[in-house]
Amino acid sequence: MTSRDNLQQTLNHIQPDRLVVDFGGTAVTGVHCLAVKNLRSLYGLEERPIKIVEPFQMLGEVDEELVEKMGIDVVGAYGKNNMFGIPNSECEWKLYTTNWGQEILVPEDFNTSQDIDGSTLIYPGGDTSLPPNARLPKAGYFFDAIIRQEPIDEEKLDPADNLEEFEPISDSTLDYWERTVRKQASLGKGVIASLGGTALGDIALVPGMQLKNPKGIRDVAEWYMSTILRPDYVHAIFEKQTDLAISNFAKIYSRIGNQIDAVFICGTDFGTQVSTFCSPDEFKELYLPYYRKINDWMHQNTGWKSFKHSCGAVENFMPLFIEAGFDIINPVQINAKGMDPGHLKNTYGKDLVFWGGGVDTQKMLSFGTPAEVKKQVLENCEIFAKDGGFVFNTVHNIQANVPVENLGAMMAAIGEFNG
Repeated sequence: MTSRDNLQQTLNHIQPDRLVVDFGGTAVTGVHCLAVKNLRSLYGLEERPIKIVEPFQMLGEVDEELVEKMGIDVVGAYGKNNMFGIPNSECEWKLYTTNWGQEILVPEDFNTSQDIDGSTLIYPGGDTSLPPNARLPKAGYFFDAIIRQEPIDEEKLDPADNLEEFEPISDSTLDYWERTVRKQASLGKGVIASLGGTALGDIALVPGMQLKNPKGIRDVAEWYMSTILRPDYVHAIFEKQTDLAISNFAKIYSRIGNQIDAVFICGTDFGTQVSTFCSPDEFKELYLPYYRKINDWMHQNTGWKSFKHSCGAVENFMPLFIEAGFDIINPVQINAKGMDPGHLKNTYGKDLVFWGGGVDTQKMLSFGTPAEVKKQVLENCEIFAKDGGFVFNTVHNIQANVPVENLGAMMAAIGEFNG
């Protein structure tokens, strides 16, 4: 069976020939560029600058050499522009040296400057004549959004301002998706696409980093408060965004059909380490109708599976994710309260595919011993992989300074589990 065959069986809760593995398929199942460099070294591959596929988190490309070495079964189809509004595909690339001394490849419009405190500033669309939209701290490994919230006048608040980044898909973008998906599908792997436009309230996107002058509610704290204080405003945004997304999906599907297996629908987090950001009732009122509308359209008109990302202690939201029509949950934060692997699999494993949860990244992968890492990986695979419904990935992205010995132990455990 091919990698894609195994993924499709996994997504349909059928035991595959072997455990399906994803590293790099999405912006929440990726690998920091420094860790990619270390993985190449681990596998004895030639050292070379790592191409950045998602610069906000400084995720590196897991190229075809690593895909084969690591036994990866899933590849991603990323959008034309990155979160900074800079073309990040089908563009020219240039060398860039990071603040930690790594030489990488970035898009030609990746233009930065140094702040007085030594941090790195980047700009919307790479236009340095505009105020910066994100900052990479001097001792950091990824960017933080810079909030550019204008003063709020309650009398003039217009939901259209928070919809500026959502628009009908252009013919040139449709052409891009057709080329990109065809290329990725030709690799014989499963394909997950990040088509965009469906991230209802994803806090990473609220600041509008790609916009020159974001209007509306763009402050993170203000957005969270608005879900309580201005629900009509948020409903108006979600309703328009949902209808537009479905219209765009229909046009994309007419071009690419079922060459992709899953779509990254939403990265809105609902959990902290110990609880959820909102109540189940608020989720049902504010989010569920729109998720359901998107997922119903997908299931009725395509063969795509629906991928939902939410960090944190969201065990009590699992029935709601199922009701909303999601097929896949990620990152399966097993170290958060109530997120016990055995309980999750036994209770929700017939309805949800767990894409992640293979090893804890907060503590185990970064600070455990190789033996401890291998033990946890094998235990979690034994639980989650039974009867299909599990794609191996870590709990969120692999971070920069994970010891290479631990990465090796993780991959050795996957290899052992797969025989």
